[in-house]
Amino acid sequence: MNALKTFPSSQRHAHLSLIIATTLSGLGLTACGGGGDSTNTTTTTTATGTSTTVISTASVLCNYSSSAPYSSATLTATATATWSCSSTLRSLTANGLPDHAIGTFPNQSNPNIISAQNVSVSATLTPTETTVATPRTGPMAIPGYALNGIPIDPATAGTCNDTGNNCAMGPPSVGTWDIEALGQSSFKFGTDSNNAHVQPQGTYHYHGVPEGLVTKLSNGNKVMTLVGWAADGFPIYARYGYTVATDASSGLKIVKGSYRTKASPDANRPSTSLYAMGAFKQDYEYVAGLGDLDECNGRTGVTPEFPKGIYHYYATDTYPYLQRCVKGKL
Repeated sequence: MNALKTFPSSQRHAHLSLIIATTLSGLGLTACGGGGDSTNTTTTTTATGTSTTVISTASVLCNYSSSAPYSSATLTATATATWSCSSTLRSLTANGLPDHAIGTFPNQSNPNIISAQNVSVSATLTPTETTVATPRTGPMAIPGYALNGIPIDPATAGTCNDTGNNCAMGPPSVGTWDIEALGQSSFKFGTDSNNAHVQPQGTYHYHGVPEGLVTKLSNGNKVMTLVGWAADGFPIYARYGYTVATDASSGLKIVKGSYRTKASPDANRPSTSLYAMGAFKQDYEYVAGLGDLDECNGRTGVTPEFPKGIYHYYATDTYPYLQRCVKGKL
């Protein structure tokens, strides 16, 4: 394999303009008190015969807030995030600064300086589970937000051409092969121990399990931890889930995604002698039943906050790390 690729700052980072100051009507994010599940579930049938399930999340984390000192070589401030609920929406207001320790930015592979952001997003309190997987990647289609107001953004805008002799870590695209931020060693994105880094406009965001946040919320224990809310209003958990999805007494396990690296590369892919399998999004395939989760890294089952059951997503140690599509109605 060739040496790790680094590029000038004008090309670094695969997703340039994450516009998080825009209110996204499809993103239900708030935190309301914890505790018991008083959700109401309704099953309906669409004109096409597709069954959908609507569930209320209004009993969970509608008054969640976090505030923590933030300090780096370039910025001293307070990291803030507040979730609130109206009668229909879960809303997040935050400044986009992490409430846990992070790596050093800028660093050798990431020249970007973290800065406070204007985060204002909302999502429905009554998410509707469907059978449709809707892609959520790109600056205007963030899959969800962590409780501390940090966006989850697992994909990148990095690309390579067919020969692999021209690669860019960010826009404009130079080819059709989409570079992955995690799970490969051919390209450096400067991610820290939280599987996160900084975009050119200063946005800190997660590509995988938000380790510092998980540790903070779980007090370092191996528990099923609600870490955020998805764009469709369903909750996001980290790493651990019940062995039997519908049985809270079945014990916890590390939940695995259902993707695998393809046995052979796709046609016209850059040579694996240059970039090993796993370097590109196209190197992975979804295999139903291979792991615990569906193509959007989610499943339906009981959780500590929803003992009657709910569709929910996972941050996992394996690809796709965070959901790249949503199963709820937007």
